[in-house]
Amino acid sequence: MKVELQNLTKIFPNRNKKIKEGVVAVSDFTFTVPDGKLVGLLGPSGCGKSTTLYMISGLQQATSGKIFFGDEDVTDLSPENRGVGLVFQNYALYPHLTVMQNILFPLQNLKGKDKLPKEEMIQRAEEAARLVQIDELLDRKPNELSGGQQQRVAIARALVKMPRVLLLDEPLSNLDARLRLQTREEIRRIQKETGITTVFVTHDQEEAMSISDMIVVMKLGVIQQVGEPQEIYDNPINLFVAKFLGTPPINVFRGCVQNGKLYIGEEAVLDVAGVEDKPVYVGIRPEGFTLDENGPLTCKLSGIEVMGRDVSIISTNENSTNPSVRSIINSDNKVDATAETVKYSLKPHKVFVFDAETEERIYF
Repeated sequence: MKVELQNLTKIFPNRNKKIKEGVVAVSDFTFTVPDGKLVGLLGPSGCGKSTTLYMISGLQQATSGKIFFGDEDVTDLSPENRGVGLVFQNYALYPHLTVMQNILFPLQNLKGKDKLPKEEMIQRAEEAARLVQIDELLDRKPNELSGGQQQRVAIARALVKMPRVLLLDEPLSNLDARLRLQTREEIRRIQKETGITTVFVTHDQEEAMSISDMIVVMKLGVIQQVGEPQEIYDNPINLFVAKFLGTPPINVFRGCVQNGKLYIGEEAVLDVAGVEDKPVYVGIRPEGFTLDENGPLTCKLSGIEVMGRDVSIISTNENSTNPSVRSIINSDNKVDATAETVKYSLKPHKVFVFDAETEERIYF
């Protein structure tokens, strides 16, 4: 089921009664979720991603704009009539009901022509439980389950209705690191097996990049960039996107362009023919550095972290906006830990230049 959002805007009343203007949570959001794809809404807290999800579900009414499921306008349709499955951050399971009863609950509330025979409801619930691999836990209560198992129950409950669209609101944030990794792999598997169009909200860029077919990066209710995860990582449209994606984060330096050369401090680190002279920010991915004793960029060595396959070099540079500069190189390279400085040459495709005022990308 394709989900089309047209000029979607949500404005909340201002808590300060003296201010007439409302608070804009989502502004002119236009995007199409392709049929059968998993799309991640990504951004920091307060960027409007959960509000967007709740407008798709019908729990929040849009101030303006349209929402289409396929060719059907569902903008004014009530949540129960939209055919969505919603998984909340806190699971929202009924503690007094068993796993089976929790999964059955949405089916038991169907009315009229949608009401199902008891045998079919049980069959659907068992199928949903098998899909999320909790079919041996159906007689347990939620307090007898681990966090990951509770999350699977919540997903099964959302899937049992055979929704047209599955909506996941930060479903992994309450899990520990190892369980989060395992569960996100399960979510991807389930989505692939069912083919249900899925929208996944997270502030964790690693989660979004690892399981999404596409990601939508948001800031203050406005879409910043849309695309496949690797494409956005390799070609960020502005400084915000470049800084938000990547672990370790991108290294950002204050610099300038003069006579076709990119300078960080007094050092000309790269040729940027055709770029006008101006102050800029220079973003360099951690993997964009190459150890080179004759390299143009000099940093003061702080420490070395050996990570098996890679070596992470920690250094400082007075022009860096980060407290430290982190570069990742192959462990085959030998680094003199007693040296005061380290010199690098740069991989041009891992270097991004941004206007110092607008923070928009400058292409070279």
